Amino acid sequence: MSRPPQPADLILTNATVYTVDADRPWATDLAIGSGTLLAVGDEADAAAHRGPDTEVRDLGGAYVQPGMVDVHNHHALAGRAELFELTLSAAQGFDEVLAAVRSWAARLGPDQWVIGGGWGSGLVGTVSEEAARRALDDAAGGRPVLLADDSRHNRWASSAALRLAGIADDTPDPAGGVIVRDPRTGAPSGLLLEAAAQPAERAARAEAATTAEQHVAASRRAIEILHSYGVTAFQDAAVSVDILGALHALDGAGDLHAWVVSSMLINDQIFGFEPVGKALIEVGHGYRSTHHRPDFVKIFLDGVPPTRTAAFLEPYLPDDAHGACHRGETTMRPDELVDWLRTVAGAGLSTKIHCTGDASVRAALDAIERVRGEGHREVRFQIAHGQFVHPDDVPRFAALGVSADISPFIWWPGVIPSAIAEVLPAELAGHMQPNRALLDSGALVAGGSDWPVSETPNAWEGIQGLVTRQDPNGQHPGSLWPEQAITLEEAIAVFTRNSAVATGLDDVTGSLTPGRSADFLVLNQNPFEVPATELARTHAVQTWFAGRQVFSRD
Repeated sequence: MSRPPQPADLILTNATVYTVDADRPWATDLAIGSGTLLAVGDEADAAAHRGPDTEVRDLGGAYVQPGMVDVHNHHALAGRAELFELTLSAAQGFDEVLAAVRSWAARLGPDQWVIGGGWGSGLVGTVSEEAARRALDDAAGGRPVLLADDSRHNRWASSAALRLAGIADDTPDPAGGVIVRDPRTGAPSGLLLEAAAQPAERAARAEAATTAEQHVAASRRAIEILHSYGVTAFQDAAVSVDILGALHALDGAGDLHAWVVSSMLINDQIFGFEPVGKALIEVGHGYRSTHHRPDFVKIFLDGVPPTRTAAFLEPYLPDDAHGACHRGETTMRPDELVDWLRTVAGAGLSTKIHCTGDASVRAALDAIERVRGEGHREVRFQIAHGQFVHPDDVPRFAALGVSADISPFIWWPGVIPSAIAEVLPAELAGHMQPNRALLDSGALVAGGSDWPVSETPNAWEGIQGLVTRQDPNGQHPGSLWPEQAITLEEAIAVFTRNSAVATGLDDVTGSLTPGRSADFLVLNQNPFEVPATELARTHAVQTWFAGRQVFSRD
């Protein structure tokens, strides 16, 4: 004798439901019980779960779809910046940055640090001069200042910050980093590339340490912001033990209203976190909880193109500092990378690899091919950013089961593409993010915001950019390699189902399928009924996680 259907806590009826489930892409009704989707279909399908205590809501035809899954963000850093730090825009000019520093410093004590970001990559040349550092000193009233750029890979430091970090005129460049010096005076300009910023990061952390309560507050605030953009699941791309602890504390208190996958750092080029590598992996499993999965590690395999720290197969444009043959380099030798991938795969952990140049992408694929060949078929691999992929390497993503983790501000004209165009040959700079080619080759393409590198985690800006290859904000004209545009259906999948698969969360979320978590959005418009140039105006009216409404736009 069959059991009666489980009574629903809530039925949503008379909706336009896009499920992102190939077996049934469209529906009108959802039945939800105990945080799970009991039925996704028509009125009769949902009504079978109607009980005496079931609440029924008529949505009047409103568009509903799965919650967004962000494959790449730095939620805790964004939350900390929102609550405790100076926020800059990549669009601000040099004088505007100084004005913001001056205003922020005015509220601080005489020795307090000014910490924040992210100034635009287009200012790299300006802040490479000693005079710029002196101007920063003046704006901050002599206080220590540490400001991240828009990539978050590099820092601009004041004289006081350099002194507290132990960086003097004769300090040598560290491994994996550059202390940029004024070309005329030879003095440190204050610009610290990659690992060169770590002493300043540690000095700032020592003087302005973030408490455990503040770490929890930062994660909580970030998730509130993510909910406002319709994000119900995400992968933090580089966590510290403090971030792991904050997520575990939130879930233990019943306050983690998102599916979270954490990426534990193997090497740390930019954050100054401790511990990293094996020491972090050894403790990571202890932070696993109902909604938090520390299932990934993160490897930085190169830097970023605007500062010529990304690794390319062909040279950058020549400049005085690097000459005509500079290609950048990877952070690890091939055997070292293979050893790490083998070690973490043996521990059942998946890997996200930061690669922004085509040479680092090839090095990552070569290492993954070796590890796959040794029998490690179940673990996941993601290549993060991968905005430059040699055509010969495009089909290798699908062949090796590697996800392409792609992020906005890279696939449409903007500040970062403009900065990249200043350092790379035009033919290469104009061929970023081959999303169409990757999809056509069978690769899994997953969408991430890289927030706070992007100023918001708004997936709809990303979706419009994917479909049009134009700036959704209308600030930068033209198109960026328009042949690589993808369809709206594909773009929505990139930020839902595909990201769920890439992160390993597809067992619980990513599509509106019976048995999965009731993570869904009610939107202000049906994206299939508006011009592609209006997609970025789409926003969440309601965000639901596990059958609970976690955001409402009143």
